Amino acid sequence: MSRRSGTRITQLQNSRAPSGGWRSPRNKKQCQSESKTHKNEVEAEDQGKEIKEMAPRASCQTMCPAQELRNRESQNRLHCFEVVPGTESFRKPKGDPLRAVKEYSRPAAGKDVTKPSCLRPPDVLLKTVCYLIDEIAGSTSLHPWTEVYSFVFDRLRSVKQDMIIQRLSGKDCVAILEPTVRFHIYASYRLCGEPLRIYDPRINDTHLQEYLSWLFDCYKTGSGPYPNQEEFQTLGLLYNLGSSPAAQDILELPERLRQTPSLKLALAINRAFLEGNHVHLLRLVQKLDFLQACALHRHLVTCRRHLLLIYCHGYHSRNCRFPLDRLAQLLSLEPSLTAELCQVYGIEVNQHNQVLFSKSAFTEPEQGSLDCKLYHSIVSEKQRGLTVKSIIHGCT
Repeated sequence: MSRRSGTRITQLQNSRAPSGGWRSPRNKKQCQSESKTHKNEVEAEDQGKEIKEMAPRASCQTMCPAQELRNRESQNRLHCFEVVPGTESFRKPKGDPLRAVKEYSRPAAGKDVTKPSCLRPPDVLLKTVCYLIDEIAGSTSLHPWTEVYSFVFDRLRSVKQDMIIQRLSGKDCVAILEPTVRFHIYASYRLCGEPLRIYDPRINDTHLQEYLSWLFDCYKTGSGPYPNQEEFQTLGLLYNLGSSPAAQDILELPERLRQTPSLKLALAINRAFLEGNHVHLLRLVQKLDFLQACALHRHLVTCRRHLLLIYCHGYHSRNCRFPLDRLAQLLSLEPSLTAELCQVYGIEVNQHNQVLFSKSAFTEPEQGSLDCKLYHSIVSEKQRGLTVKSIIHGCT
């Protein structure tokens, strides 16, 4: 803390001290408490000013700094999405300033990451995110989508890096984080089951959790209003189903938010998950919209597994025959997929479409034998022709 701040605190303490030489224990404690509180306030105020003054000012008005574009062009490190059309076959394709986006680079010794000409201000960062969504992630001509994801994922990391260096907060931060969270949630559903060398769900999860935590912190500390807070608090709970911290965050929200239909539904689904009432949970999932179902989809395999295990114990009898159609309804699957799922877990389905549950027959599937994409119909049917662009922009 600066010398000036220390002087202000000392003067305040002296002015509040009793005029006599003797102080009662109560007055002394009260005075110390008041001065300590004021000291903390002054320190927080000064610290906020220092942080604001220390944050570097950004001056780059393009999605990719000119110096980086020249360097990557000369080193032949441009992505195919960034080159001038028609120069792809050149030995060194030309970079398109309107398509090139600053790539993520790890901080290195001697590298000045706070250089204003290399930092993009909030409005340019938002423009960059919109470009990545509209022209790359939402494009119908760029394939495969795994390559699209890899490019957008890296460039969003670069956006985050610029935000952290500039210490962005408040509405500017929220405007960038919200579409970023939607992109990662959608990607977690679309790329589910892809080979690890192409898509790693753990890495996507790590970054998504960071974005969610940052976004919720902005909601708590910012002045608002934030019209999309209900949507993202719901997505956060559905994605982290069964998590105590996620549920606690919801319970600490104002009453008006907690009583909104989507959050009440998310809390009901979370309660059903914790109680092991998977039949009720799968019924409630039918009420979710597409992106909410995308957030929850990673828990579907667990829910269906637990339901089958319970039924293997509950209907374990030599003479018991359970209708396949009825089980399909409970699992929210087609009968053919239900039969396949039963076989994956070692449960017999006879030629009369009857399920023979047995607690001794239930086995865990071998790694890689369960293709979870086959069992996503409860999610995919909600897409109803929605475009990627509209999903990530929240126009569902």
